[in-house]
Parts: sequence; C-alpha cells; structure tokens
Amino acid sequence: MFLEDCKILENYQVSENYYLMKIESNKASQHSKAGQFFMLKVKNEIRILRRPISLHFVDKDKNILEFYYEVKGGGTKEFTDLEAGEIMNIQGPLGKGFKTDVLDKKCVVIGGGMGIAPTKLLINDLKKNNEVIFIAGGRDKNAIEILKNLDLEGVKTYITTDDGSAGEKGNVISALCKVLEENKIDMIQTCGPHKMMEAVAKKAQEAEVFCEISLEEKMACGVKACVGCSIKTLDGMKKVCHDGPVFDSKIIVDVNPKENLGCNCN
Repeated sequence: MFLEDCKILENYQVSENYYLMKIESNKASQHSKAGQFFMLKVKNEIRILRRPISLHFVDKDKNILEFYYEVKGGGTKEFTDLEAGEIMNIQGPLGKGFKTDVLDKKCVVIGGGMGIAPTKLLINDLKKNNEVIFIAGGRDKNAIEILKNLDLEGVKTYITTDDGSAGEKGNVISALCKVLEENKIDMIQTCGPHKMMEAVAKKAQEAEVFCEISLEEKMACGVKACVGCSIKTLDGMKKVCHDGPVFDSKIIVDVNPKENLGCNCN
C-alpha cells in the first residue's frame, strides 16, 4: 500500500454522471491487481474522508492507473473539476482482488452498471490464459458507454439493458442462464448491484460453479481501522476493505447486509 502524489493525465465525462480519470503512478501501478481499490483524496480539506474508488485498469508499462467513477455526492463531484496536470494523492492498492492465476479455464465475467468498473483489468488478465465470456448490463445505453474503453477482442460478449436501448432488452441473469445452458463453466466473477450479485451467486451455486463477488460497502478508512464495512460471513466477521472486496460467494451470508457495526471514523 502506497501514499502517492500522482499527476492527472486525463479526466473526462464518459456519459451522464460517469467519468474516467487516468493518473500517472510510478509506485502503486506496479502492485495493483484486478478487483482492488484506492482511497482518493479530495482537494477540499473540509472533506476529510477519502473516497474509495475501484481500479478500472492499470498499464504497468506506462505507469498509468485508470479510475471509472460515478458522481454520487460532493466528493466525487469535486473529482470532475480536476484537470490534466493537477496532482492527486492516492492511497492503495487496497483489499483483496479477483482470482486471476488460473489456466485453461472457461470464465464468465459479469458487470452490472458501475460494477463494470473492475472488469476491464479482470478481463485483460484472464484472457491471456483462459477463455472469457463477458456479460455486461445497465439501465440504458449511457450506463454501458464505458464498454468502448474495454478491449474485448477474442471475448464473447453479451450486452443487456433494462430499456433495450443497447444490446438485448433484459438483464444479465437471462444471459447468464443461456451461457450456463450452452457451456461448461469453471468460474464466475461478478461486480454490480447487490440484488444482481445475489442472483448470480444463486445461479452459480445451482450450477456448482465457483463464484466470486465484489462487495461495495460504505467505508471511511479503507485499512480496517474503522468497522464501517464489517459484514457477517460463514467464516466469521470480515471487513470488506481488508478481507474483500472480493469474496467467495459461498461464505457470504447476505450480499446486502442490513446490519453492520457502524463506522467509528465519522
């Protein structure tokens, strides 16, 4: 884990409230894995807490990190004002990422909405030694505009939207059912809305396929100092920031826990 001042290379709107930021990182970029995240510091000192943002992609040859983010409040809104050449302090990489050290497997990657964010690096790593099937879904065509930033060459891809404005009208579960009927799948990895991941995990369990899910929980520190992201699992209490955000779906009691222990850092 590094604390690093990084130069912003690009920061632009992808669509609606979705933005892509690229920064130069000489240290963290060399140690980053798919599924990990960073805590990004907001320039306005009034906002004390950093914002947890999933890693979208890393180019280790050029020392570039990419973050795909959605404007949800004042902190992320402030990110949109940052321009190329400005400096941002980052903390990371943090957490446990997706399993990518597999060989000759047939893998399904599923991203829903903002859950598409970590799939660029995940697909890039998996497809070097495996067959990858990608299922992406979103509310409408704007929610999946980021797919233009992914290298999907050689990847069989299914796209769904709720309103049918891009790809098939429907959701990723319908596409997953079709894939499971037509293929012998070795591994499923997913990130997206909690309800979607619940359904994915259920289908994976029915098909007896290993499944990883990436949870998103509110967190203040990102380094297990507070307990804001603690969840109950079959292996005991876990912290999403440290033990996750990626977990084996079989140990998750509730993908969207209604109870956690609150946060001591607020």
